[in-house]
Order: sequence, then C-alpha cells, then structure tokens
Amino acid sequence: MADNKDVIICPACGCEMEKVFIPDLGINLDVCSKGCGGIWFDNREFKKFDEPHEDITPVVEVLEGKEFKNVDDDKLRICPVCGMNMVKNNVSAKHEVTIDECYGCGGKFLDFKELDKIRSQYNTEEERAADAIRELYSLAGVELTAFTDEYEKRMENPSMLTRLIKLKYK
Repeated sequence: MADNKDVIICPACGCEMEKVFIPDLGINLDVCSKGCGGIWFDNREFKKFDEPHEDITPVVEVLEGKEFKNVDDDKLRICPVCGMNMVKNNVSAKHEVTIDECYGCGGKFLDFKELDKIRSQYNTEEERAADAIRELYSLAGVELTAFTDEYEKRMENPSMLTRLIKLKYK
C-alpha cells in the first residue's frame, strides 16, 4: 500500500494524527503528537525504522518534551485506514513488545515508546532473523533439523535459512 495522504484518527486515543515527513525516504509517518504519542506505519513502512541505525529524528523532534494521554492497551483498536479490527502481535522472538497490526491494509500502530523498545532489541535484521530461527528451532526441534536435512539433499545450493540452521544447531 502506498503512503497514506489522508489525515487519520489515532486508533488508541481518537485524536487527529500529525503527518511527519521523513525526507530520506520521502514518506509520511502519522504521529499522535497531541494525544497519546502513538505512531502509525502504513504497510511496509515499519521495517524502515525498526533498527537503531535508521533515522527517526523527525519523529523524535515532534514528540520531544511532551506529555501524553494514557491509553488502555487492552482495548480493541480499529484500523484508521481501512476500518478493520486490529490484532495484537509480538514484533520479535523476544516477546517483549506487542503492537497492533491490521491484516486488511498491513498497517501497524505502536504506542508511545514502543518504537524505542523495538529498536533496542536488535542491531541488525540478521540478528532479528537469527533469533527467530532459534525460536522456531526450539518449537520444532528435531522436526526442523530433519526437514532441513531433506531439503538440503534436494537442493544443490542450500538456502540461507538452511545454512543458518546448520551453523547454529549442528
């Protein structure tokens, strides 16, 4: 989905969200600067901001020094773009941060300070992927090893996933 150009209403507190332009990427993030401090990411925008080296200076500047409304984290949230019920999901294998996601349009809503917590979990996408593989292995165990062994036999060039699993767990 393309960058949403419409003014949207915060799914957590009901305030109008402010468009914050990110010049390096040419996109707008929607920030609840006068309400709860939440941030809306249109489909595929979130991955551009989830690591500590990615620049979020414009968002930090908009939120800096403000106090924000407390919101009920357990309340059902409705997607401000497509109107579907949002779903709460963990953003990593660490299960430390739960965000609201829309399965209709692919948008994600983060409450105030959740982006900071997510960015502090991993330095790179490779670290995040390795942790996800570790979690998958702990859940699937022997079955995953058997699957990758069979997969490798069939492939001349094993996939990156297969190589990572072999390196980490053999």
